[in-house]
Order: sequence, then C-alpha cells, then structure tokens
Amino acid sequence: MRGEVVESQVVTGITSERGAPARLGATVDRDGVHVAVFSAHGERIELCLFEPGETRERIRLVLPGRTSEGIHFGFVPGLAAGALYGLRAHGPFAPERGHRFDAAKLLVDPYATRLDRPFVYHSLMAAPPERGIDTAPFVPRAVVEDPARDAAPLPFAKPGFTYELPVRAFSQTRAEIPERLRGTLAALAEPASLDHLTRLGVETVELMPLAAAIDERHLVALGLTNAWGYNPIAHAAPCPRLVPGGWAEVRRTVDALHARGIRVLLDVVLNHSGESDRFGPTLSYRGLDSLTYYATSADDPGTLVNDTGTGNTFALWREPVARMALDALKTWVEVGGIDGFRYDLGTVLGRTPEGFRPDAPLLTMIAADPVLRDRVHVAEPWDIGPGGYQVGAFPKPFLEWQDRFRDDIRRFWRGDAGTVSALATRLSGSPDLFDPKSRLPSDGVNFIDAHDGFTLRDLVSYKQKHNEANGEANRDGHGDNHSWNNGVEGETSDPAIIERRRRDVRALLATLFVARGNPMIVAGDEIGRTQGGNNNAYAQDNETFWLDWASADEALIGFTARLQRLRRALEPLSRDRFLTGETVGGEPDVVWLRADGAAMADADWADAGRALLGLRLAGEREAALVYLNRGQAPVDIQLPTPRDGRSHWLELLSDRPDAEARPLASGAFQLGARAVAILREG
Repeated sequence: MRGEVVESQVVTGITSERGAPARLGATVDRDGVHVAVFSAHGERIELCLFEPGETRERIRLVLPGRTSEGIHFGFVPGLAAGALYGLRAHGPFAPERGHRFDAAKLLVDPYATRLDRPFVYHSLMAAPPERGIDTAPFVPRAVVEDPARDAAPLPFAKPGFTYELPVRAFSQTRAEIPERLRGTLAALAEPASLDHLTRLGVETVELMPLAAAIDERHLVALGLTNAWGYNPIAHAAPCPRLVPGGWAEVRRTVDALHARGIRVLLDVVLNHSGESDRFGPTLSYRGLDSLTYYATSADDPGTLVNDTGTGNTFALWREPVARMALDALKTWVEVGGIDGFRYDLGTVLGRTPEGFRPDAPLLTMIAADPVLRDRVHVAEPWDIGPGGYQVGAFPKPFLEWQDRFRDDIRRFWRGDAGTVSALATRLSGSPDLFDPKSRLPSDGVNFIDAHDGFTLRDLVSYKQKHNEANGEANRDGHGDNHSWNNGVEGETSDPAIIERRRRDVRALLATLFVARGNPMIVAGDEIGRTQGGNNNAYAQDNETFWLDWASADEALIGFTARLQRLRRALEPLSRDRFLTGETVGGEPDVVWLRADGAAMADADWADAGRALLGLRLAGEREAALVYLNRGQAPVDIQLPTPRDGRSHWLELLSDRPDAEARPLASGAFQLGARAVAILREG
C-alpha cells in the first residue's frame, strides 16, 4: 500500500489539460494527481491542500475543468500520494430548492479511500444558523492513496454458516489478543480469533460496517457513542478507529481468514449517509450536491425523504449516486479482497420515484458489473418507507435476510398456539417466500437474532426491552420481540430457571441448524452473551455490547460447533432443496411425524396446542430424523423403521448436550422437555 502522510509537496498549479474526469476521486499519476468530483449544481469546486497537523489549508485550487455531466476536474503537478486534501463547494444556499452549498464547510471527497483521523461530531458542522463558519478544524482530511487493486476474493459460494461480527466489540475484552489490537480489525487475524471461528466451523464472517462513520448528534449530547457504525460518511474509506492500519490491515485480516477457508462479507450502508436530516452536519454529499445525492419530496425539494429512519435517503436511481455506491463496493473487493456484502436496508437499493423495482439501476449495475457479479450479495430486504417490505422480491444474484424465520421460530418455542405449520414452513426453506421455481433455500439467510434486537440469551430471559441506558426513556428498539423470561425478568441465581434458559438457547440454535437455508448467528450467541435486556445496543460502545470472554460458556461453544458439524456431515440436513415431498433415494424427502410414529394428518396440523413435530428427512445415501419438543415435559417417541439393510437409529443430538452418540436398539426413545433431537440411520 502506498499513501503515507508526507511533508509538504511542491505544487506548481492546476490544469484541466491533463484532467481525467472519468476517474472520480484523487488518482495518482507519475508526476501529479488527477482530481475529479461530481457536482451538477455546484458553481465551482475548490481543492484544499493541508499540511499535517494544520487546521487551515495552505492552498486552495479551483478545479478548472467541468463536463456537461457535472464533473469538476483538474490535474495537480507535483502532488503525490500522502497529500492531505479536502473540498469546498460554491453554489446557491437555497434549502427550499434543495441546495445547501456553503463554501465555509470543508467537505470529504465521496471517493476518499483513507482519512487522517476519525469523524468527531461538532455542532458547527451543522446547517444554519452556523452557515459561514469554517469547519476545517473539525473535519478529517482525505489522504491521497495509490492502493493496489490486486486482491483475490475466494471463488463464489453461498455463505453457509455465517457469523455476524461487530469488529470493536468482538475483541475488546479478549485477554489472548494483544492490547494494542483489541477493538480493531487486525484482532481477527490473531490466532485466538481464528481458532475460535475455526472451532465453530464458521464458513463466512459478516463484518458489521467498517466505513468511516460519525456519531449521531443526539448521542454526543448524551455522552454516548455509536457502537454499530451504521452512520457512514466516507463509504470507501476504512474507519480509522476500527482499521487504523488502513487497507493494508484489511488485506492482512482478510487473507488470514481466507487461509482458514472463511469468506468475508462486509455490511455496507448505501441507503443513507451520516449527514442526517436538515439539522445534521454538512460533511460531504450535502455540501457537494444535496439535491442530486438525496431523495426529496416530489412536491417539496427542500424536504428530505426518510425511508431509512436516519433523516436522509440516497437517491440511488440517479446515475452519479449509483455510480458512487458501485465504485465503493468495487474498492472493498479489489483493494481489500472482500468476498461480498450484506446491504443494510437493502430495499433502498431498489427504490425509484415509482417505488421498489427489482430492475432498479443499482441492482442491475451490481448484477452486470464484472468485478461484483460473482460476489456474494445479501440484502436486508426491507426499509421503513412505503412498500418497504420486499422479502422474496430481490433479483439474482441477491440473497436475502429472513425475518419471518426469526419470528416464527421464536413464536413456536415461546409456546404460541397454532405455530406448528409455520415452523414446518420455515424448516422447509420458506417456499412461501422464495419461489421454488427460481429460488433455492440457500437464497435465504435464517437467523434467530442479529445485532439489532435481543441477544439469544436475553431472548429467553426478558419479556420486555430494557433500553433505559440509551437515553430515550426506553422508547427506542422493537417493542414486540416474541421473547419470554422463564419466570423471572432478567438475571437470576435460581438454578432451575438458569437450566431452563440454557435448554431454550440450545433448542433455538438446533432449530436454526436443521432448517434449510444459510444459518446465521451473531457473535456472542455461542458464549452466552447478554446485553442486560437492551435490544437496541447501538449506543452502547461499552461492556453492554462487548463480548465478555472471561465468562464464556464453553459448553455452549462446543454445542454450537457440534451442530455445525452435524449440519455439514448429514446429507439430509445439508441438501439445498425445499422440502416438498419429492422422491429422494426412493422415498419422500420429508415425512412429518407425530410422537407415535404416524404421519401428521390434517387434524394434527390444526391442533393449536401441538408441542412436538418430527421430520423424517431422506437423502440419496441415508435418512435422518429430527424431533422438536417445545413442551415442558419429556415425550416418548416411537421411531419409524429404518430403510432396508439398516438395523437401528443413531442418536446424534438430544436433550443430553454433552453425551456421545448412541445407538437406539429399540423402536422408541424419550426426548426431554424443551429440546431438539437429531438421529441418523445406523
């Protein structure tokens, strides 16, 4: 990597004669740097060059060239990699018309690939009444880089067992990680991290956002910090807090994960920026061309559309905005080696003025781009705008998060009446959501919980959310979590309740791993992490959100790893086909069973109080049995007859979490309360 901050460079002027408007951002040439910036409504753009440590620029250079598409450009002889720069945009300040130009605001290049410091919110960054106040002392400078674009992502494959990972929280308390690396991306390349992921059998890590972001202004007033990173400004620049080593650190970490056979997805936030609503800071897009970058009301260009809940929404149907998003993705792949992406509020990527369209410009561009089309793309297929729920509607190559799986599985294990049919549909791969004619179960990502919501442990320990520490009087976060507390709200020393909660956690995890589709857990599920009932810990960059490795549940780690081994080893569990009753290996791919061994009849499905469901799953080489008992008492189960030539069933997993596999010589066995059993033919 090239791009270290250097001392003063000799700049002899700027010219448009050697400009390169097709390459946005700062591009290093043999004897200078090309600079190109989009602003269709800006009258002129100034390039501001800084000395290290200085609060004011040493020189301003007007970009002399301008294309008909609104790209301002110039070539700066004598400038080189390592130079520090920012932008200032001149134009009308007319909020009622959607224009918010203010040359006093120093702006970050949307194409910056490195910043010299993190973003720190300051009230003077905001819109009027602070207009005209120079913000250069408070805004990070972009660093001119010439990064190598020769990274080699792994060949395409569905993500499989996915581990959602908040980079800072993951390693903050890990004693085996050198202190200087804790909380950074580099910590994931350490043996302790890699060994843990390998032990679990993780196939893909999904890193929560790494792009340079800023704290929301209300958090600053409360003395809190954003712990999630879903408030980005520079979408192609690694956050200096999380990735202090820049692209070299990204490459080293991704390479280390690849060496263990683990793919790396990055959670990207292309639906909005951290500039917030009209009262938010002017840091980049708002100052360069707010009317182009942001969606506004059809009747009032001064009113920002808020389909994201953050105050603004990118107008990704417009070519310059879609191009910015596309180029940011390509940078993470080509420079960092990232294998694919999870798209926060992905419905926004398909929004147009007419609503969501599967053939929207950005979705089409991603599918056609030679760098991106063979990467993994996972959409969070909803936003809060009109028609925002689009599960099952995304085009190829997009996979989708599956919240119906989350809710239906929670409701079954909570004991809600009449939920067995919904359970069977989710175990089958959700053919009601993903058209079996064109989709596969692996087009869905199943999860019981994610970063947004209760942890797995809290799901079975709290009926209500407890978000008071967020400073919003517990008004924030989801109110309906389909959760339960096993008799006591929150932490308890009662051993019986603790054991019931442990059984519930194991049952939920087992359900996830026996279902068709890609299973995903969030980091900490496997060690028993709690957030004290906080189901919206975005503002808790502290022990509430950090993984507590000192109290990690070793038995639960081993149980989770065992589930993944079974899922990979048993063909009937790993087949990527919806369960439809088709013939596989001479018998139906699934037979739904009662406890007495008979097939489920219509009356059984209609039984609102039914607490047990069995599945006989067929593969080409073997069959497997799965039983799920949500009841509070053990159940005696009559096992079906194995295939010809097989003498017995082998119990691989049951309510005895640490027990070795055992053959069941008789045709019956007892499954304990609140448990899942997995058996295969012996």
